[in-house]
Amino acid sequence: MVKEVLQKPDSFYDEFVRKPGTNPYSTHYCPGCGHGVVHKIIAEAMDDLGIREKTVFVSPVGCAVFGYYYFKCGNIQVPHGRAPAAATGIKRALPHSIVLSYQGDGDLAAIGGNNILQAANRGENITVIFVNNAIYGMTGAQMAPTTLIGQKTTTTPLGRSAENEGYPLRVSELLATLEAPVYIERVAITDAKHVMKARKAIRRAIQNQVEGRGFSFVEILAACPTGWKMLPVDANKWINDVLMDYFRLGMLKDKNGAAKPAEAVKKESLSTPTPETIIGILGEKQGPQDAYSQPVTDANFHNPRLKISGFGGQGILLLGQLLAQSAMLSNYCSTWLPSYGPEMRGGTANCHVIISDKHIGSPMVAETDVLIAMNLPSLDKFEHDVRKDGVIFVNSSLIERKVARNDVEVVAVPATEIADELDEPKVANVVMLGAYIGYTGLLSAESVLAAASRVVKRKEFMDINKKALTRGMHYAQKHKPQIVEVTA
Repeated sequence: MVKEVLQKPDSFYDEFVRKPGTNPYSTHYCPGCGHGVVHKIIAEAMDDLGIREKTVFVSPVGCAVFGYYYFKCGNIQVPHGRAPAAATGIKRALPHSIVLSYQGDGDLAAIGGNNILQAANRGENITVIFVNNAIYGMTGAQMAPTTLIGQKTTTTPLGRSAENEGYPLRVSELLATLEAPVYIERVAITDAKHVMKARKAIRRAIQNQVEGRGFSFVEILAACPTGWKMLPVDANKWINDVLMDYFRLGMLKDKNGAAKPAEAVKKESLSTPTPETIIGILGEKQGPQDAYSQPVTDANFHNPRLKISGFGGQGILLLGQLLAQSAMLSNYCSTWLPSYGPEMRGGTANCHVIISDKHIGSPMVAETDVLIAMNLPSLDKFEHDVRKDGVIFVNSSLIERKVARNDVEVVAVPATEIADELDEPKVANVVMLGAYIGYTGLLSAESVLAAASRVVKRKEFMDINKKALTRGMHYAQKHKPQIVEVTA
């Protein structure tokens, strides 16, 4: 006897452990929000089409920015409006992946307007899911490009007017005038009948990508009861009675397989440049002088994931750049992810660096193998991110307290004091870099200096950088037995 089991799609996590809070089984969306329904449709399609393992979900800035809480697939977060650009890069780099660009109307139609227009015009073989609730839902229910005439928002308290704010954009109609897109449809999710049509449209759009047919776009009219200040039932009624009158549902473009599959077009019209060609275009020279040895080091220091932190002005980002660049010159894979923001002056500027002998899937460092803390706020902020048996390098010139952890190695280096002895306080970062490579043996001094010759713009600093690097290395090697704290 067949028994139907109703449960979450396999493409959802069983528990949303990435989501903060005490309830790992509910989403962060408001009651009546349309995103949860759309997420469920997408996850079911991923299951039924068997594409989860090769799917990349591109999240925007907006209410769906936390899509990685829920979808058990590849996830990329992008700046406001840039999802089509990021999706283009992912699809071209990984042509056999399935890339889903998921955006709201404020994200896609406003700051991202040119991004979506150009991706559609190029006919990129991606699938775009466009959730239209006629406002900026995440940031306070402001007017969006899709806000209706007369509709009241926090930035149009008297209602939108054509004279002052212009007319609402019909994005699907706009994209349908382009030659390249193969499939564009507008649907809604206000009731079971409309949900089934939306389900069919989303599957069709994803299937087009599976078959390599080109750019597919599904616009979904969805409710935002919180932003609209309505009950969920009233919000769905407003979509049916008002929103659908301006944004008419239906198919706007369907080439129905008449277009040549995008992959075939690209193979005929484009050629992939060889690495040698790229090096020639960039004017770079490659040879034996660019390859540096990988020193033998302890297994605990292999493939490190580092967080490097300090206050703005300490050269934190440069320290990370030098590490990542020298790792590349030593034939490692490496990534460098800087943090830019208001904390850059006086707070905790930081960067993530990963060095690996394997390909790196993401530049983000969550569990940290090595923390380099150049000031006390950095130690306070990141100390507990370090894994058990990891290593914490502290600038003991500025950090007086001891590391609270007793399950990590601690390397105390008076980096600022050593830099002062060299009459150049700015090279404390290079002193600490020297201490790191001297203690772990992961990279050679030659590779770091070669990286510095490429990264540091002012060549007159090379001599002092070399001295700082050497002093840091010698200090770590000389004090290694005394500065390692291991507690059972």
